[in-house]
Amino acid sequence: MGPSLSLKLVGECGTDLRAWPSAKHFTSWLCLAPGNKISGGKVLSSRTRRSSSQAAALLRLAAVTIGRSDTALGAFCRRLAARAGKAKAVTATARKIAVLFYNTLRHGMTYKEPGASHYEERYRNRVLGNLKRRAKSLGYDLQELPPEANMAVS
Repeated sequence: MGPSLSLKLVGECGTDLRAWPSAKHFTSWLCLAPGNKISGGKVLSSRTRRSSSQAAALLRLAAVTIGRSDTALGAFCRRLAARAGKAKAVTATARKIAVLFYNTLRHGMTYKEPGASHYEERYRNRVLGNLKRRAKSLGYDLQELPPEANMAVS
């Protein structure tokens, strides 16, 4: 986040975020958290509410910009946009930025950017673990191909 966005967010929300007990309350106030309409155990709707909040608009704008960057949040935004659509990805990324903003101001947390390659590697390992577990539950054993076989497949 740049200094301009930070100042605008502080101007909208203030520096004392004790009004919100947790980051979940803060994101809900910004209308960046999904709703929870459930009846009889069936999810009827989980859309986010419409907001006229300037802070939410600033966070969404920041999310669009981060989506084009080579950062872990940018990789998250691009991966989610491919799966769920651009609008949902922007809202989810804006929510992540809001949580980081809240934790920074309220608890003094510092954010260390791991980079897009670190995020992609963690995602790849998670997917491989899920595939191995699924194959094992079906009675199969997944093994990696040797490097020369990978070149032939590509």
